[in-house]
Amino acid sequence: MEVIRSALSRGLNVISAMGIADILDILIVAYIIYRVIMFVRLTNSYNLAKGVLVLLVALLLSYVFDLRMIYFLLSHAVEIGLLALVVLFQPELRRLLERMGRSFTATRTSSTPEMETAIAETVEACTDMSAARTGALIIFQRSVSLSSIMATGTIVNADVSAELLKNMFFNKAPLHDGAAIIRDARLAAAGCVLPLTAQTNLSKELGMRHRAGIGLSEQSDALVIIVSEETGAISVAIDGALKRHLTGARLDEILHQELIVQEASKGFWQRLADNMKGIVKGSANEE
Repeated sequence: MEVIRSALSRGLNVISAMGIADILDILIVAYIIYRVIMFVRLTNSYNLAKGVLVLLVALLLSYVFDLRMIYFLLSHAVEIGLLALVVLFQPELRRLLERMGRSFTATRTSSTPEMETAIAETVEACTDMSAARTGALIIFQRSVSLSSIMATGTIVNADVSAELLKNMFFNKAPLHDGAAIIRDARLAAAGCVLPLTAQTNLSKELGMRHRAGIGLSEQSDALVIIVSEETGAISVAIDGALKRHLTGARLDEILHQELIVQEASKGFWQRLADNMKGIVKGSANEE
């Protein structure tokens, strides 16, 4: 009992002695550990992580038991291994850094009639193509430019309409094999070629459209809608993750969540800035 009291006393002393810098330090380390765990999960590197953990445990034991030769070899192996990991996971690390950079960039816009129409027409087209089992690949560009992807297809620059999208992906249409890109609530291009994902653990049910959609979502912050030609299932790819078997209502909900800023989701300072703008505009109108 005395041991427990002593431990609790020491713990309380440590906590009481902590300052703002200590708390910030702990939060940063916790965030780094969280990102590392998520990185391992996203890259499906469980076995590699286990191997690295075993190597570190062996290194610690060799130091504790003063096994100098083994410690020397393992310590140098760890130094070389860190460089090897950076080279081995260069694509994944690049995507991770890009996502961290995009997290500070606004990827959603305020609701506009044009965007609402684009979403409604896209949902209608996808629902109809799903029922008819017409394959489709539709991309909503966000903050990352897709100009290089658009260059591989045909520039359209038209209003988004369900009939146009369905005609475009009709199986005998010239542009049905490529992807359509919607930028700024307009159908910007069609017949575009997308990069395929490097993931090897995807379901065998997923065809080239799904792999292309996931590949683009890994390399950009675009939202990609895939309609399966075999099953008619509707899927959405975001940040390399695929949401499958969506209904029209669920697709509409996801598009609004990802593409349009809702008033409730805005932060305090954003809402305050919007209110101030409204007050300024109101004053100007009164004058």
